[in-house]
Amino acid sequence: MALVEATTERTVAAAPERVYDALADYEGTRGRVLPEQFSEYEVREGGKGAGTVVHWRLQATSKRVRDCLFDVTAPTPGQLVETDRNSSLVTTWTVTPAGEGRSKVVATTTWQGASGVGGFFERTFAPKGLNRIFDAVLARLAAEVETPGA
Repeated sequence: MALVEATTERTVAAAPERVYDALADYEGTRGRVLPEQFSEYEVREGGKGAGTVVHWRLQATSKRVRDCLFDVTAPTPGQLVETDRNSSLVTTWTVTPAGEGRSKVVATTTWQGASGVGGFFERTFAPKGLNRIFDAVLARLAAEVETPGA
């Protein structure tokens, strides 16, 4: 098995604190910014940042649905890590300053991929699909936190 990685980033016209707070708001903002590939969203513990336990189903393709139960940690300032109890999937969200009133948001997802020919296709195509999904998440997050005219 090889490590598979998908990284998506976006510059958002909002202060890092505002962006991070929105990302860490699993009770409110996070559920609103998830696109149609996510279903059965449910906060099971906590709801704000570290200590949150959140569930969703991610439909990456028409045939590939992953049932996820994430433990959320915040190992460093500006960072949230979602670790799936059901698989090796880990998504790390990092928010850093990108100029005055702007933030850079990076979502990096890793998991242990399959081996053999299936693993080759997974490493080749899965990151592209996941990047499209997370690009939609980041676009919705930006729409949620950006100040009109900023």
